[in-house]
Amino acid sequence: MATRRTNRTQTKRRSQSRPPQAAGYTVGTMNPSRFKRAFDDIVENCETVIKGKNDVIRLSLVAMICEGHILFEDVPGTGKTMLARALSQSMKASNARISCTPDMLPADITGSSIYDQKRQQFEFQPGPVFVNVLLTDEVNRATPKTQSALLEAMGERKVSADGKTHLLPRPFFVLATQNPIELAGTFPLPEAQLDRFLFKLTMGYMNRESEVEVMFDNQVQLAIEDLGAVTETKTVQQMIAYATTVNLAPDVAYYIVDLVQATRDDPSLSLGASPRASIALLRASRALAASDGRTDVYPDDVRAVLQPIMSHRVFMNPDAVLRGETIESVMERVVGRVKPPSGARSATSAAPARERTRRKASRKAVRAAS
Repeated sequence: MATRRTNRTQTKRRSQSRPPQAAGYTVGTMNPSRFKRAFDDIVENCETVIKGKNDVIRLSLVAMICEGHILFEDVPGTGKTMLARALSQSMKASNARISCTPDMLPADITGSSIYDQKRQQFEFQPGPVFVNVLLTDEVNRATPKTQSALLEAMGERKVSADGKTHLLPRPFFVLATQNPIELAGTFPLPEAQLDRFLFKLTMGYMNRESEVEVMFDNQVQLAIEDLGAVTETKTVQQMIAYATTVNLAPDVAYYIVDLVQATRDDPSLSLGASPRASIALLRASRALAASDGRTDVYPDDVRAVLQPIMSHRVFMNPDAVLRGETIESVMERVVGRVKPPSGARSATSAAPARERTRRKASRKAVRAAS
């Protein structure tokens, strides 16, 4: 009887490790090699205008494929707007930009109903949120009421107005920014709203060679103006659907949960990660594995996205801050304490040298986000 129950449980776990494809999307002709080729094409196209930031571009595309959103905490002028435009233009997607101010109202983002005198009825006029890629500048300058309207659209992918629900286009990707230097007159996002973002990243300054390239590329006009498309939005929709079919072994699934639960017991953290972090790790590691042309998630995929997912979901206690600890050091301690699945394959041993270098650079670059 116990054996039969165990077999039934294992069968259920296997069925959960490979879920149905994303609702509203179809995989179509997407396969591992086509996914990797399309992913690399978009990244390489963006790199023609965003120099020296391969890791950030790849993580941003991973977030889009996960149908997640990114919070950039960075100083102005580092290329966040160019990144949003480069991603949208590379896939023929619609894009918009919102510059948040304290007097902005929720309707300025979601849209509002306007009276049509000819028809003698109110007609809903969609706001800038009805695009595929939305750049929200200085999100912490908007009032909490406006922030909540944006975050509701991010979480639900729909807008409710006058008793009617309006669906947002898919894919829908928000790239929000906030300036960590100028805090006067801002409204910091509370922890519950920070948890809505999949990643927290930073662009950072370019190296010497990359900045020289950018300087000459933009000496007459912005290089982004000439950036063409390398794929279509339909292909990205297929990539989103395909990423959900990447296999996640039960042992790797428990590894994700063990990492998240370990943050709740760490003495340096006053607040550990919520179950939403487990979901984020699951989705992001699947998309990262697919970007390497693989059909299985490895523990290395989980560790590669751990820092940008956890940096805004866990909070240090005052004693740890006084000791000089950082979220990065705490995450390294958590990874060292949680034992990876025995016998699990390693992404670093299976991927080519080029992919190993990219993954190492990715882990290094996101450290500043903490």
